[in-house]
Amino acid sequence: MTNIKPETMVVTIEDLDQKGSGQAVVWRENELGNPKKLRLTIPQTLPGERVQVTVDQPDRRRRKAMPDEIVEAHSERIPAPCPHFDRCGGCVWQHWDYDGQLKQKTDHVKHALEEQGFNPDLVRDTMGMDNPWRYRNKMEFTFSPEGALGLHEQGNFRKVISLETCLIASEEMVEATMEVADWVRDHGLKGYNKDEHEGLLRHLMVRQSFVTGELMLGLFGTEAPENHQEAVDDLVARVGEKFPQVKSLLWLENTAWADRTQAEEIHLLAGRDFIYDEMDGYRFRLWFDTFFQTNPTQAQKLVDLAIEMGQPKKTEKMIDLFCGVGTFSLPFASRVGELAGIEIVESSIESAKRNAEDNGISNTTFLAKDARKGIDQMLESFGHPQLLMLDPPRSGAGGKVMRRIGRAKPERIVYVSCNPDTFATDIKELEPFGYTLDGVQPVDLFPQTVHVECVATLTLNK
Repeated sequence: MTNIKPETMVVTIEDLDQKGSGQAVVWRENELGNPKKLRLTIPQTLPGERVQVTVDQPDRRRRKAMPDEIVEAHSERIPAPCPHFDRCGGCVWQHWDYDGQLKQKTDHVKHALEEQGFNPDLVRDTMGMDNPWRYRNKMEFTFSPEGALGLHEQGNFRKVISLETCLIASEEMVEATMEVADWVRDHGLKGYNKDEHEGLLRHLMVRQSFVTGELMLGLFGTEAPENHQEAVDDLVARVGEKFPQVKSLLWLENTAWADRTQAEEIHLLAGRDFIYDEMDGYRFRLWFDTFFQTNPTQAQKLVDLAIEMGQPKKTEKMIDLFCGVGTFSLPFASRVGELAGIEIVESSIESAKRNAEDNGISNTTFLAKDARKGIDQMLESFGHPQLLMLDPPRSGAGGKVMRRIGRAKPERIVYVSCNPDTFATDIKELEPFGYTLDGVQPVDLFPQTVHVECVATLTLNK
């Protein structure tokens, strides 16, 4: 076998992939003298830049390479402020001026819709943040087998970068995380080894309400906390002394092979098993596994936009599909006659019911059901909705659900999406049922990353 040596070359970044990395194409000759295309994925680059890279195995068709040098920089390139940016996989666009990020996200939404035959002029400019830092209210950090605490290395899920800071998390969340890291080192505790299925600590989940100030810390361990009582008692004492805003300190026992933030047993170390948060003036109880928007500042804009664009009326019935714990249900419930929420996760439905009760809302019905089956059941018991809203996961609602929505014929549909591509394919399913896309407002809930949310409305033609 021929030993192909690494090759250094200067290439031009033509565009970006879905993960935000630069894409370049190099034409070469193969051993027969025929042209051969080499596609390069180059993180931390921007469109139009000329960069020098060293490519190992350049005879392959696709390779990934890190930039050795930026030969010609994009006009919007800026120094990344985070000391971990070069290695950490948490942020990919810290080197891009924020206005440039917003324009790229707008273009992404326009392109996704245009691919499905929609008019891209219906897309407004992406709504950004005044301060695109320290915006996340929840983080999940990982322990390395040696006990280091941080985030995964870029492109390497098995490598953990030990963090000194994190510029997208609140300062209090970072301080609490560093305290846990110190506690682990002081007691010589080991992290979980995925290959050997050995080690104690797997993850640390940190959650904070930016309104109430309450913090939740959840340690995921492979054993019961009683097996390490002295260390656990010390953690409780440290947290209680230094972080009185921690209202929930949990030990979440997880012995499964799958590397997920799930719990077989929940051990309450201090406080209660939930924290309080607020959105649009409504109070929510958040447990460790509750899905709640991770950028509360922009999430409030999502709620405001959904209400403004959906135009709810007191005389109407409304269905909230993929309702979760009621993030949109509660604000809409006060503006419609009746509201029915549908969500497949039973614990979220129980939370939605409790949140409605806590806020004195009595015109809601919540159903734990698959979206497609839930619509059928709710139409029979609840009746025909004039307004329907959906906020599906990144994978989208899917054709079957969208066609079921089309057959239900609500007068107006509000679609909140975290994936422009699945959003575009989903709403395409509604065209045969007589729906027209009115407008799309992208909202940046995830600065420094490729992700963007959208709020859109569709109207049934009469």
